[in-house]
Amino acid sequence: MVNICIIYFYFMSFFSLLFFSLSVYLLVVDFAYFLEFNLVMINSGSIAMTFLFDWMSLLFMSFVLLISAMVIYYSREYMGNDIYLNRFICLVVMFVVSMMLLIISPNLISILLGWDGLGLVSYCLVIYYQNVKSYNAGMLTALSNRVGDVALLMGIAWMLNYGSWNYVFYLEELKGDFYMSIISWMVLLAAMTKSAQIPFSSWLPAAMAAPTPVSSLVHSSTLVTAGVYLLIRFNFTFGDLLLYFLVFISSMTMFMSGLGASFEFDLKKIIALSTLSQLGLMMMILSLGSYKLAFFHLLTHALFKALLFMCAGNVIHCMGNCQDIRYMGGLISLMPITCSYFNICNMALCGLPFLSGFYSKDLVAEVMSMGYLNFYIYVIFYVSVGLTVCYSFRLVYYSFVGDFNFFSLSSVSDLGLTMIKGMTGLIFFVVFMGSTLSWLIFPFPYVIVLPFILKVMTLLVIFIGAWIGYEFSKFVVGQNSLSFGFYSLSWFLSGMWNMPVISTYGVNYYPVVGGSYLYKILDQGWAEYFGAQKIYGLLTGNSMSMQVLMFNSIKVFFVLTIMWIIIVFMI
Repeated sequence: MVNICIIYFYFMSFFSLLFFSLSVYLLVVDFAYFLEFNLVMINSGSIAMTFLFDWMSLLFMSFVLLISAMVIYYSREYMGNDIYLNRFICLVVMFVVSMMLLIISPNLISILLGWDGLGLVSYCLVIYYQNVKSYNAGMLTALSNRVGDVALLMGIAWMLNYGSWNYVFYLEELKGDFYMSIISWMVLLAAMTKSAQIPFSSWLPAAMAAPTPVSSLVHSSTLVTAGVYLLIRFNFTFGDLLLYFLVFISSMTMFMSGLGASFEFDLKKIIALSTLSQLGLMMMILSLGSYKLAFFHLLTHALFKALLFMCAGNVIHCMGNCQDIRYMGGLISLMPITCSYFNICNMALCGLPFLSGFYSKDLVAEVMSMGYLNFYIYVIFYVSVGLTVCYSFRLVYYSFVGDFNFFSLSSVSDLGLTMIKGMTGLIFFVVFMGSTLSWLIFPFPYVIVLPFILKVMTLLVIFIGAWIGYEFSKFVVGQNSLSFGFYSLSWFLSGMWNMPVISTYGVNYYPVVGGSYLYKILDQGWAEYFGAQKIYGLLTGNSMSMQVLMFNSIKVFFVLTIMWIIIVFMI
């Protein structure tokens, strides 16, 4: 079992380094490779498989492979007691391969292969622990994503108007075309479901039923980032109306998930909602026209979010699978290495200067200040950035500070060396990769000239958010006369504005009630009367009349004999 993890670890690490080197080379020489393999030729119509290797696809693939290698190495210990570890590792590898296919495809058909591969394998991984909660979460995940899959299929059908599914050839040339605008809306719908934007957000925290290494992979660089990556590829063809719609939806997603995380107590769900907030941030800056900046934040976010989940997994593993942050506390003295890594990632998430998250997040915030859209977008952006810091500090306050609230007899320590090694492999990238990427991706530095108050607005919002998170944690911990109104508000906000209820009970209720009425009226009513029951009644009636003869056969025989004798004598 150990061997397969080690083999995949070295294999993925090697290819990650190779793809990164090729990406830097292609970026420097400004070059791209477009490979086309003719699979079959039918009546002069060719079916070809195409791959696009440019700096963007290779760089993203190198990050996916790096994180996957660390996660598989980490899984050796985290999933060490699982008798089906080989099957788990194979599922993870299938997941990564599907993501690779999606990244290098300039063709909607091959994108759909990777897209549906992600959907199917993610369902298998979410239901991995095989209990009722996992099955419900898996079904919600699969059905939410089917909406986007259908949208992508409709986009494929519309692309028949152009004679080819290689969308990269048509993006800029056919920007104002009616057919291309319809395809753009279909792609946007697909990306919204995969990246869990409002109103499809409820599946993302539900998918936390999967094992933690899977969550680490899914929420950093694979499943949820597929939608953002697709939009980055398609961004040249988006019209103004679509971008206005996207900026509104993404800003609401950012705000909703930030508020939800500030009221949540499940460790993994807090980090999942944090992912949702960052996805909203990427979509938002993409819809404001900076696709390179969205890609930059996508890469830096992948690093610290993967490590954040791995640290959370280590804490959960040591605490006997307890995920409630109210049972934690004082972990800094028991798990110093894990807590240090966790705090570094949290600081990167908040945008603390000179960690990797700072380079992308600060640039996003300054570009936001420089390119003014309207007051609503500006305010909700900075409030959401502040909420990120708020829930991060709340998480640190509950988990690492104060008294230990778990069992007195427990084995919480940093002795899981394999997990620590897997996490250590990422911590250097979390610290240093932001600056490296900013030098690589942007050939010349952004010079953003702003008034002093706008320049320090990001830092100001970070400090205010940290203070609010700290005060809010103390208030809720003390249970200072929590009124029913406050309790209801916190329940509503932590429940993602009732979205999970709407997307399950709200979708199921009317079809189920309507089905029961139809069952009564048709199946047990008119259809029954004119169908099976009518035939049954006719057959039973006829057979019963025949039974009168059958049960009285001797009497009937004698009567017929007497009648026959009478007829004979009469003649």
